[in-house]
Amino acid sequence: MKIIAIIARILLGLTFLIAGLNGFFNFIPAPPIPGLAGTFAGVLAQSHYFLFVAAVQTIAGALLLIDQFVPLALALLAPVIANILVFHLTMQPRGLPPGIVALILWIILAYRFRAHFAPLLVRKTESGTKEKTTA
Repeated sequence: MKIIAIIARILLGLTFLIAGLNGFFNFIPAPPIPGLAGTFAGVLAQSHYFLFVAAVQTIAGALLLIDQFVPLALALLAPVIANILVFHLTMQPRGLPPGIVALILWIILAYRFRAHFAPLLVRKTESGTKEKTTA
């Protein structure tokens, strides 16, 4: 499982590093997107929202590649991958397969680092109380 996780980390890191850098430098030009998907993408581009997404992708991809702060990188990529999937499910289905591959790679890594995400899955917490510290 460790080798599979390393391969998944490198592939996911490369994917999002390249996609993020492409958001800034446009070295992989995209063909025109027709219909509602094109209108949506156009609004995101004109508002410069894509630059924020590209920055998140670049940072998370780099973190995965250098094997540092991997749980943080996964947390940053979760909403990006969710948006990719929703975009393609609702507006441009033919682009869905790469999003599914990214999701599978993300799931492999999230499973590998599941202990780091376990505290997020606490159903009920004590709010308003200070944590006990040992000194």
